[in-house]
Amino acid sequence: MAITRDGELSIGESRQVALTAQGFAKQYRGSDSVRLRSVLSDVGVLQIDSVNVLVRSQELPLFARLGAHDRAVVSKAVNRGTMFEYWVHEASLAPVELHPFMRWKMARPHPWLGDFYSRNRSLTERLYRRICEDGPLKASEVSMRVGKKGTWWDWDDAKRALEYLFYAGRVTTRGRDSDFARVYDLTENVIPASILNVPTPRELDARRELLRRAASHLGVATFTDLADYHRQKPREAKPALQSLVEDGTLRAVQVEGWQETAYLPKGVRVGTKVSACALLSPFDSLVWNRERNERLFNFHYRIEIYTPKPKRKFGYYVLPVLCGDTLVGRLDMKADRAAGTLRVEAAYVEPGVAANKVVGRIGDEVRSMATWLSLEHVAVGRRGNLATALTKNIGLRSSRSQR
Repeated sequence: MAITRDGELSIGESRQVALTAQGFAKQYRGSDSVRLRSVLSDVGVLQIDSVNVLVRSQELPLFARLGAHDRAVVSKAVNRGTMFEYWVHEASLAPVELHPFMRWKMARPHPWLGDFYSRNRSLTERLYRRICEDGPLKASEVSMRVGKKGTWWDWDDAKRALEYLFYAGRVTTRGRDSDFARVYDLTENVIPASILNVPTPRELDARRELLRRAASHLGVATFTDLADYHRQKPREAKPALQSLVEDGTLRAVQVEGWQETAYLPKGVRVGTKVSACALLSPFDSLVWNRERNERLFNFHYRIEIYTPKPKRKFGYYVLPVLCGDTLVGRLDMKADRAAGTLRVEAAYVEPGVAANKVVGRIGDEVRSMATWLSLEHVAVGRRGNLATALTKNIGLRSSRSQR
């Protein structure tokens, strides 16, 4: 149904709108490549991350919406030139149609390399010529490091030069190798000419389109939410927001309990029931904005990967669990490939959630993930207030399947 109250949404209606926008109220049909395109039309961006304790982060948003699918479907899309990697929302994969709208960012100075290019122009251009003449390369092939690598972001000058070229859009990624290192190639060798030949929009028009897309992906969102989706600074994106409101593309509304004004895309309807159950990547676009999670779902979530083990509250790689229109719990998960086992190191339900109401559906998702990852067994640890119930559920279903 359409919104009937004058510019007001309850928190329940807001959840329905947000989850529908993110694809959790639909059945995706067709081949895996067709379904990938449909998911991308809903979420717009797949954030990538190097942590592989369970599975690469760009695969989990697809599993959450599609269930089991070809795990190579994303890399195939990159190879076909239908997706590209860039700093969209952090390191991300996005449809190539988004490329023209990121060019304003490519034309700007690199945000954290400072005046590197002016000091290292000769090196940077030499590496660019090498890619032109010899083809794709990895930073390790031209490493200038002396001594042992330090912290994660301890780049040598060759890596910095390649990252400068990548940010500027002069090179892009042919893909990632088995160690998750970028394979750099000329942009014109990866992204189709039909995309590269699209005229570059004015910065204001590009920012308008990014905010419009963000509104479509989020359903209902504050300006801060909208700007964060494609990592725009609100101060710089404000004129684009004003333009979208003035022409009716976005409509200002008040959401129950929210202090900041929210915005709805033109034509959005509420009342769609969401019944999905999904295990969400920490980098899923539904939950990557932690402050929004608290406003929308009353769900406090922080990644504890970089927290020392004794100080972790829930675990190393914790997946929020969606059931219906509620984030009902969280699972600390690990793929023990050597043992062929999907390990749930800890399992929790949120305060006020009855474990017996959700454990069956969560167990089904865990078993489905194990099958998708070609892991024969599921093992549940003892930590967490859902652990006992989930252990019994997994054991009971396993014993039935063996009869």
